[in-house]
Amino acid sequence: MWDHISFGMLTFLVVAGFIASFVDSVVGGGGLISVPALLLTGIPTPIALGTNKLAGTLSSFTSTISFIRSGKVNFGLVKYLFPLSLLGSATGVLIVKMIPSDFLKPIVVVMLIVVTIYTLFKKNWGDKSTYQGLTKKVAVLGAITALGMGFYDGFFGPGTGSFLLFIFLTLGFDFVGAAGNAKVLNFGSNLAGMVTFMSLGMVNYAYGIPMGIAMILGALVGSRVAIRKGASYVRPLFISVSVLMIGKQLWDLVSK
Repeated sequence: MWDHISFGMLTFLVVAGFIASFVDSVVGGGGLISVPALLLTGIPTPIALGTNKLAGTLSSFTSTISFIRSGKVNFGLVKYLFPLSLLGSATGVLIVKMIPSDFLKPIVVVMLIVVTIYTLFKKNWGDKSTYQGLTKKVAVLGAITALGMGFYDGFFGPGTGSFLLFIFLTLGFDFVGAAGNAKVLNFGSNLAGMVTFMSLGMVNYAYGIPMGIAMILGALVGSRVAIRKGASYVRPLFISVSVLMIGKQLWDLVSK
């Protein structure tokens, strides 16, 4: 397998992986770059998705560690939600083998538009944390989010990071804190998805490992920039990536 990868293709995947991870480490959406890059190598779509899940898991693990070390993760909340994210994702990957997920595309477009418009009009939203602690309402909403978004990530995927960040914003976290908590849950769903793809033999390691190493570096840089610059950086990046995902999903719908 390793004999067939050219230096040019390796360089292309490394650069694409770094850029994808830089963005994904904060607000998600890195798959807009990494999945098309993998498809350009000529590997089948299911293998590209599995390979991207391997590289993406390395990226989300790295950014998770960065956010944890900076104190931007609320362990009192996410320690209960992480197992639910794992469970939801593994279930989603298994079910997508039996039920096509394309029917979700129009729904996802609408959801992304609502999230983006809401964030645009709430000018100071996420500038400061108003989180009041682990109440019953927070526990219930958090559990539903972790299980549901984990399932969605395994079953379909686009926009998972953005949706998670949005939910944590609604719970009262600032943009950086929301990004940190969202990344922990996203790591959980990525991890479960990666293990499932590996068990099904749907990962190209010759592409996935070099790309994953580049994504580790991208995640380190991206998360550190976000932590240092705060909401003034994360908010516009979140809106920009959401708009790009809306465009991508609309293009997929009309180009059929």
